[in-house]
Amino acid sequence: MKTRRTFPHEVQHEELVWIPMADGARLAARLWRPATAEPVPAIFEYIPYRRRDNTRARDQGMHPYFAGHGYASLRVDLRGSGDSDGVLEDEYLQCELDDGVAVLRWLAAQPWCNGRIGMIGISWGGFNGLQIAAMAPPQLRCIITVCSTDDRYADDVHHMGGCLLGDNLSWASTMFAFNSLPPDPVMVGARWREQWMERLEHSGLWLEQWLRHQRRDAYWRHGSICEDWSAVRCPVFAVSGWADGYSNAVFRLLEHLQVPRLGLVGPWSHKYPHLGVPGPAIGFLQEAVRWWDYWLAEKESGIMAEPMLRAWVQDSVPPGSYYAARPGRWVGEPSWPSGNIEERAFTLSYPGRLVADGAPVEDQSMSIESPLSVGLFAGKWCSYAAAPDLPHDQREEDGGSLVFDTLPLETALDVLGNPWLDLEVSADRPVAMVAVRLSDVGVDDKATRVTYGLLNLTHRDSSSVPQPLVPGQFYRVSIKLNDCGQRLPAGNRLRIALSTSYWPLAWPAPEPVRLTLRVAGCRLRVPVRRAAQAEDGRIGFGRAESAPPLAVENRAPGRHCWRVLRDLGTDVATLEVINDDGTVYLPEVDLEMQRSAEERYSYRGYDYDSLRGETLWRRGFRRGDWSVHTITRTVLGSDRDCFHLRAELDAYEGEARVFAKNWKLSIPRDLV
Repeated sequence: MKTRRTFPHEVQHEELVWIPMADGARLAARLWRPATAEPVPAIFEYIPYRRRDNTRARDQGMHPYFAGHGYASLRVDLRGSGDSDGVLEDEYLQCELDDGVAVLRWLAAQPWCNGRIGMIGISWGGFNGLQIAAMAPPQLRCIITVCSTDDRYADDVHHMGGCLLGDNLSWASTMFAFNSLPPDPVMVGARWREQWMERLEHSGLWLEQWLRHQRRDAYWRHGSICEDWSAVRCPVFAVSGWADGYSNAVFRLLEHLQVPRLGLVGPWSHKYPHLGVPGPAIGFLQEAVRWWDYWLAEKESGIMAEPMLRAWVQDSVPPGSYYAARPGRWVGEPSWPSGNIEERAFTLSYPGRLVADGAPVEDQSMSIESPLSVGLFAGKWCSYAAAPDLPHDQREEDGGSLVFDTLPLETALDVLGNPWLDLEVSADRPVAMVAVRLSDVGVDDKATRVTYGLLNLTHRDSSSVPQPLVPGQFYRVSIKLNDCGQRLPAGNRLRIALSTSYWPLAWPAPEPVRLTLRVAGCRLRVPVRRAAQAEDGRIGFGRAESAPPLAVENRAPGRHCWRVLRDLGTDVATLEVINDDGTVYLPEVDLEMQRSAEERYSYRGYDYDSLRGETLWRRGFRRGDWSVHTITRTVLGSDRDCFHLRAELDAYEGEARVFAKNWKLSIPRDLV
């Protein structure tokens, strides 16, 4: 990362700006702006992750950078988060979006702002950028949305193909911990304790709300801009990475939006691309300035002359749970969907072959009832690259799956887009899921997962109105695999593997299930890029750079690990995930902060009632004599009929516990 210390404009910084809302509440913000007498365009980032401390280091690299290039840059805490007033009760509530529109109006009314505003955000901030854009406020001229989605049910951390994701528990636990934290007394004064108690009492257990909506209903349709693409009326720059959980959305946004738009997909996990891991990281802030220059400052920056889609096509690599960088090359498509993509079809054949469409096949039935161990090496639904959370050698999973291989490829294939697997399948239970993995198998037999897909078979026709299966009846279904960009070299094999479970990435069916395939009725459809485009050779990015970094002192080391543990005596298998950031000190605000998370996902033998996910978070702050910390614990289990949820929240001031609350409830399963 290059540190840039000189900019076209001198930068002014305000640590705390209060933004009034119509109901009397105030939102807390940090502001960076160029030291100029002329009004300038503004950029707005709007998230709940605490601008004063938790995202301070990240913000320090980005927002002063924008200000140095002539833009006022505002980082706002959502209502109920950080130092803002109120209580945060859930994701993307209408109140949050209305507050965001109010911030846009406030910005446009400031004497230093010329009324032309853009939004930028990653994850939550990418979501609400799209959602606010769909409200069409006149002040919002363009957005950059990073690692986000247009569809909160089909393609978010909660569900995939109608299956309940393990990350639903993980993410709920993350926000459970965030919502337990107080504002900074230096910012809000003596009322900090009153605000803290209000948050502790009323922010609620979000996982309960999410588990009560197991199908696509009005709850998930709210905030899903795919419900009305035409509502978005400003230009959109959509960004993600292949290791992120949200890369599919880039392709849908390019296909369906009716406004000027660009897409960028690199090898990265859930991070801004100038911080991208796996690398190579790129000069993303320079790209963002080009975008702002064109749409906010009316300068010809050349950004709209770039291909509509710029994507990193990854080279073949051995499997690994962490990569510092993924080799590959940039490709460009002038439109998406692209006429340069053709569908290559393969048919499944007994006893485990994948043959070119039209070639002779042996038509027999094949069946599978997978052990619950399939999925322990799947990695995380959304990689954060903080721990070794990418999928490991897929041979660890293939033993519990139906596996179909091509012969060694005679020529290389460049895959770009999303594959489909069409199945003719029956189940012996009314509720069943299928997990599909597409792997690149090397000449040494190592199998690297390229992409995957899930389908809850009760959602085969609709996620709004799922229907139970008739045991023994065959159905024709299609499973969408995640979009990918991958070169499969000559000599390697393409592998499809199917399993009836994928724990803990997805919560299994209520009871063991056997699936049966009529293999000759099953086809894999792969999007293959025909040839290089003229744009490919012209795509390039500057070196990753940022404004000078924040001074941070590490006072206690962190620890990050993923471990698969198997007790052969009890037949209990556990995936243990440790993300401990240790203790850091921020001299600029004289604050010490501590953050650690532990997650454990376990089962016993073939007992589906033994499935259990448990999370434990510890968060804390210290400044002089002021010390607070919270401990949050969540346990989710299930049986054939219900999910069983327990949670605990304890808050401490110094060594004294000042708040405690417990939850215990059961929620009926709804064809999940």
